[in-house]
This record gives sequence, structure tokens and C-alpha cells, in this order.
Amino acid sequence: MASTTWSGAERSSAAPPALRANPSLPEHLVLMSASALFTGLSPRECEEIVSCARARTFARDELLFCQGQPVRNLILLQSGSVKHTQVGESGCEVLLRMSGTGEALHVQGESAACSHTCSARAMEQCRAMVWEYNRLQALMSQYPLIRQNVSKILAGRLRELEERFREVATEKVARRLALVLLRLLKQVGKPVPEGTQISLSREELAQMTGTTLFTISRILSRWSEQGIVTPRREAVIINDARRLSSVHGDDE
Repeated sequence: MASTTWSGAERSSAAPPALRANPSLPEHLVLMSASALFTGLSPRECEEIVSCARARTFARDELLFCQGQPVRNLILLQSGSVKHTQVGESGCEVLLRMSGTGEALHVQGESAACSHTCSARAMEQCRAMVWEYNRLQALMSQYPLIRQNVSKILAGRLRELEERFREVATEKVARRLALVLLRLLKQVGKPVPEGTQISLSREELAQMTGTTLFTISRILSRWSEQGIVTPRREAVIINDARRLSSVHGDDE
């Protein structure tokens, strides 16, 4: 994706050169300014960084990368959602986490000389900006703030994993499911007339919660009767997030 830097002296009734060369530049800059990966960088710096990226569109169900493949790119989602799965030694695939708009996929701290620990698949059509990791390493050296932001992102993901581990060890299933749905609401929730939709199956929710499909179905059915959620075949609509946040283990 090519981009040409433009200055205030070039302002006129015509579109600036960078905008003519890349009509999506304003959209990309808005996305970057809202992304944790580029927090604190100036618009001028973001222009230079985005000029090193290329635009990609991933179709629904398309693999963005596969477990075991060498890490070659960093992907910043412009739209859509992605699920991260991992296959164990027994061949069973489990859902690890979800990523939504504005999130950077497979953030690395230092070297890109490693392999993906999971696979990423588009849940819907996704638009993204993609940087080759070698180029990104150079940008990290040029803009040390990116490296600091990467450290904060990785620390945040570690905290989430610790919280989820604690929840599995200490919380009852209903509370665990409520916490998982509240996280997903923020990460990949889509507004619909009835509330906010999370496009995951009961089986996938069971994997993320550490329980069985039967238990998830039973809890969702009870919450549906209470007006908290509306279960769908491959999704759950959260009708009342406030009541969901107040769910505790005794609601089982």
C-alpha cells in the first residue's frame, strides 16, 4: 500500500496528494489512532507507518494463519472478527480467544523467528492492514513507542489469561459463562435491535468456559426465560448486560 506524505503548504481545493494516492488513508489513520498498538504516535508518524502496510480482505472462514507456520506478518483488523483456535496432541481443536476491530493479531515482542502457536480464522469478511514482520521490527527501532505498546498489549493478554484461569478454578459455571460473554461483548459484540450479538456456538462457549455443551445449553435456556439473553443456533444475543454482570454461582 503506497502513500505519499503531504504538508499544510499543499492544502488547496483539490484533495491532498496522499489522499489522492490512497483514498483510504483517513480511515486507516483513525483506526491506528484508536489501536493500542499505535497509541501515542502522531498523525505524521502514523502516515509513515501505514505507508509500509498493505490492505487485505479475508473472506468468511478464511484462515489468516495456521498453527505451526512461521510468523511472517502482523495483522491489524479494520473490520470483522477472528477466532483463535489450537489443536492439541489428541487432534481436538479448542477456541482460545476472539479478536475484533482495531486489534492487532499475533503481536510479538522481539524476534519474528518463531511459529504461530494457534490458527486464526475469519468469522465474517474482514478487512485488515498487514505489515511484514521484518519491516515492523525496523519500525519498532525507529519508533520505540511501538515496542512499549507491544509490551502493554502482551501484559494485558497475560492478565486476561490469569483471570480466566482463576475463574475456572474458583467460580461456578454460570458466573464463568457470564464473565466470558461480557468480555466477548466488548471484543466482538455486534449491535442488533434486541441487544448485542455474539456469534459463537454453544460448543465454542463451552470450550472458553471449561464446561460441557449440555451445561451451557441449560444455563442459556434459563437466562432466556429471565430475559437476560436470546440464544440462537450459532450465536447469543445479550439483552441485558447489567443483569448478566450481576449473575453469580448461586444462579445455577
